[in-house]
Amino acid sequence: MNAVLLAVLVMLILSLLRVNVVLSLIIGALVGGLTGGLGITNTIEVFTNGLGGSAEVALSYALLGGFAIAISRTGLPNLLVDKIIQKVGKEGEERKKGLSKTLVILSLLMMACFSQNLIPIHIAFIPILVPPLLKVLNELKIDRRLIASVLTFGLVTPYMLIPAGFGQIFHQILADNMTSSGLDVDMQQIPVAMLLPALGMVVGLIIAVFISYRKPRVYQSTEIIETERVSYSKRGILFAVLAIIIALVVQIQLDSMIMGAVAGIITVYLSGTIKGTEADSLLTDGMKMMAFIGFVMLAAFGFGDVLKETGDVGVLVSNVAEMIGNNQALGALLMLLVGLLVTIGIGSSFSTIPIITTIFVPLCLELGFSPMATIALIGASAALGDAGSPASDSTLGPTSGLNVDGHHNHIWDTCVPTFIHYNIPVIIFGWIAAMVL
Repeated sequence: MNAVLLAVLVMLILSLLRVNVVLSLIIGALVGGLTGGLGITNTIEVFTNGLGGSAEVALSYALLGGFAIAISRTGLPNLLVDKIIQKVGKEGEERKKGLSKTLVILSLLMMACFSQNLIPIHIAFIPILVPPLLKVLNELKIDRRLIASVLTFGLVTPYMLIPAGFGQIFHQILADNMTSSGLDVDMQQIPVAMLLPALGMVVGLIIAVFISYRKPRVYQSTEIIETERVSYSKRGILFAVLAIIIALVVQIQLDSMIMGAVAGIITVYLSGTIKGTEADSLLTDGMKMMAFIGFVMLAAFGFGDVLKETGDVGVLVSNVAEMIGNNQALGALLMLLVGLLVTIGIGSSFSTIPIITTIFVPLCLELGFSPMATIALIGASAALGDAGSPASDSTLGPTSGLNVDGHHNHIWDTCVPTFIHYNIPVIIFGWIAAMVL
């Protein structure tokens, strides 16, 4: 059996059985390495070496967690929550509660979308804003699977479609790898080609909001972790906004989330809202909050390196090519499924592009796909699995905010809902794009 296929299946099955994601990734990597003929010693060595590739990502998330806690001490999240609570209707005011639910959902959707393109802070806003909102979500009886679906949509769809922020990076990687594989691509073609796959994400969001999770769901508010109520002042709010702006400017100018988070933390410290005696413990608490994501990303990089080292990714794609023959429709479907398998295993659509492009471009040219159709196929194949992967920050981020009270399971409440609502429509719309472009 193909080592990549077996490793991903083992990792997914263990995750669905509620085995810790980090442990599932390690076991999956061992199974894949042994099946691919690497041997136990070489597999462990490759996996261990792969951990270093995500060290910067892990440290970035840890510091973003510290920045989130620092911002929370200024009272800015409390101010935002208080404003939302004022909009929440009292008992019996169903119309007002309905409007409040819409306001919460739209606000989180806009912030998630902005975090990819307009204000590229990625998932850093989630641990700042979502935990204080849990009581509001509970009062409105909003299903947290709906919020997870909304957040994941905002973390994925914008970079697929809009060439700015993280979208600029995604489009550039796509264009560079396709060009190096033998097909010259104009960056302006990518948003047009990705329109239909992105529309699949929109369809999935509509289904999640209006069909799957529209019914109320009751959570036990009494079990939510109580945090110290932080009062806010004009000075604290001013410095919080200033810290966010400085963090964004530094991150963009230096292209470093680490330096951006450090600059933001220093700004909050200088405001005086955090006492010197509590600064160390608060920063440590913030790092703990994001530590789970960091460890999963570490394991995911090691897992991905083992799969690459086996060489079975190329074998898998070659086998698919043999099955296709000259059938364009079957070829498009199988390429999308291979992209889903690779991305859901390594947890990164950005890292999937170089893996699949070298094989997909010649295959698409041989099958007679147009350049636009080829862009849509490879772009959609890479984006598939970002929603639903246990190792993706697009699912880990929402879970980090929604599970602070232990009432939201990463696999069954984030990964499974987002996998079903987004990957299936993107496969359908990606296939249509390949057929009509």
